[in-house]
Amino acid sequence: MPNVIIVMNDTLRRDHVAAYGLPPPWERSGHRGETFIHTPNLDRLAAESAVFDRFYCASYPTIPCRYDLFSGRYGFPTRGWQPLERGDIVLSEIVRAAGKVPMLIYDTPMLGNDSYNYTRGFAGIEFMRGQHGDRYNVDPIDPALPAAPHKLKNVTATKLYLRNTANRVYERDWMHGRTLSATFDWLERNRTRDNFVLWVDMWDPHEPFDAPAFDLERYAEPGYRGDMIIYPRYGRGDYMSAAERNHVRALYAGLVTAVDRWIGRLMEKLDTLGLDRNTLLVHLTDHGHLFGDHDLQGKPTGPYGRLYEVTNRVPLMIRHPQGLGAGRRISGLAQHPDLLPTILEFLDVKVPSGLHGRSLWPLIEGKSAMIREYAFSGRFSRGAGESPAQQAGAREAAQFDGWAGGDQIGEPITVTSEEWALVCLPGLEGWELYHLPSDPKQERNVISERPEVAKQMHTAFVDFMGAAGATEERIRLYTEPQPRLTMSKSAQLYAIRDGEGLWLAFPTEAEAAGCLVPSLPAQKVEALKFGDLVERQPRALVHIHEQYYRAEELA
Repeated sequence: MPNVIIVMNDTLRRDHVAAYGLPPPWERSGHRGETFIHTPNLDRLAAESAVFDRFYCASYPTIPCRYDLFSGRYGFPTRGWQPLERGDIVLSEIVRAAGKVPMLIYDTPMLGNDSYNYTRGFAGIEFMRGQHGDRYNVDPIDPALPAAPHKLKNVTATKLYLRNTANRVYERDWMHGRTLSATFDWLERNRTRDNFVLWVDMWDPHEPFDAPAFDLERYAEPGYRGDMIIYPRYGRGDYMSAAERNHVRALYAGLVTAVDRWIGRLMEKLDTLGLDRNTLLVHLTDHGHLFGDHDLQGKPTGPYGRLYEVTNRVPLMIRHPQGLGAGRRISGLAQHPDLLPTILEFLDVKVPSGLHGRSLWPLIEGKSAMIREYAFSGRFSRGAGESPAQQAGAREAAQFDGWAGGDQIGEPITVTSEEWALVCLPGLEGWELYHLPSDPKQERNVISERPEVAKQMHTAFVDFMGAAGATEERIRLYTEPQPRLTMSKSAQLYAIRDGEGLWLAFPTEAEAAGCLVPSLPAQKVEALKFGDLVERQPRALVHIHEQYYRAEELA
């Protein structure tokens, strides 16, 4: 009987996997002459797998994506960052009822955090403690920050991470090394089983972007002496210099290469144990990350939450034990809900009715060129009749980078076809349409030139939302005018200036004071009205809803 191993690496950009053959993600080459980025093991896996070129995230980001994967349904039309509900039917329970042994090994803390119960139904779970956001250590008491506080998204969370990793020495001590080491041990103990479904969930290369020094050296500018911004604030990234932004990119790229090395060790372990002959291996991620792309940093939301290709088009590789589909590049659209029926069909387990996902085997076997006309990608829109559970979920999400942005407006939704990508903002203005074959970087908005295409795709999106169970109130966010996020001229702000003269403004004096840099003794907090800030420096940064906006954009 066959086994299945699903390996999740969170926040893995498609252009950082060399096998996809994309241009370098920034204007820099590696120091050692190899292809940029260095991912030889994922490249080997790609050669042995069916590789999906048009795989798109559905519900965004971490927990909403896991809901789609575990349930085979689109979550974002009806639910946000929240626990599994009692009536949800999920992968672990389905395969266990069919006599399989589902096992979860993970370091992504929110899967089992408090009452989130994404560990539900697994026959066994192993949680590797110490990842970012895991309330694990309270010592050392006050670790030194690696960068100025106004550049770090969450100073408290950064210090927690530094405490969690304070005793790290060897590369196996990094979280992905610890999680995969536990996986290797489990596989050795269970290698004679022929009925397991093993889910390995790693948050790396998610931020904090903290790669081993020898991996960072592959990409960093020699002699860089600036801040180590391992956890950059979201939104506009003007608070970083060009050198700092490139160093953040190097930090991330180094972490990707470190993860790749351990994926290679997993493949070697499967070969050694003979599990490669009867085990389906699935490697995927949930979404990408912005590093200055479209003038944005991180995973911002609200007006900045537009899901472009760099964020919502992600890697997926499926290696069949008998080589089915090996080396095939699949251009048909696919999404995260499609994984559940695909896995169940491989295991010859009955697929529950009512799923949104569709089996990927017709694409892998070459029997069909497409299984869906559109891919729908989005984040649950707040501010439209949320339940108390959804409101609580948003607060929880803020601890894990799952929420940032204004909660008084909805979230942008992206609709993708074989040829086009439509970014639908709440309301009837500001939409963007891109012709992907001629404009893969999405630099030219042609909405005014092809309104008929946008109308057709918008109609498909509205129909999809209704079919997926979205309320009329939520659908109206995309069919009726909506207010734009603005700030009153009389709004009280508290601002500091960085070393380059850029004003950084915050809603409270405590927030501003918390961002003072000891090495700038002349730096001070100044109270001023928003209208005065706009007049003084239109491109000043205003930090609200957990991300930076330019003042002129809020006027």
